[in-house]
Amino acid sequence: MKTVTVSIDDETYRRAEAKAAARNTSVDGLITDLLNGLRDTPERDWTKPAPPEEFERLKRLEEETRKQIVGFDTSDLLSRDQIYDRRS
Repeated sequence: MKTVTVSIDDETYRRAEAKAAARNTSVDGLITDLLNGLRDTPERDWTKPAPPEEFERLKRLEEETRKQIVGFDTSDLLSRDQIYDRRS
């Protein structure tokens, strides 16, 4: 097993700690899982179209990710005119 040292800014580390705690692991475990995910992802030739099963896999991943997003509400966002301070 190899040891890898990385440098990240304080804010990124703080967020990584929070994410790791939510997953009941350490920052080291979080990074290990991330890198293992790279190992488990098959390589592909990006000059050729993706096979249909890759599209389906990504579609499922998107759906799973969207289900994890909670507490997001666009009703409190500024309108385009408010953003650019346009007067009617």
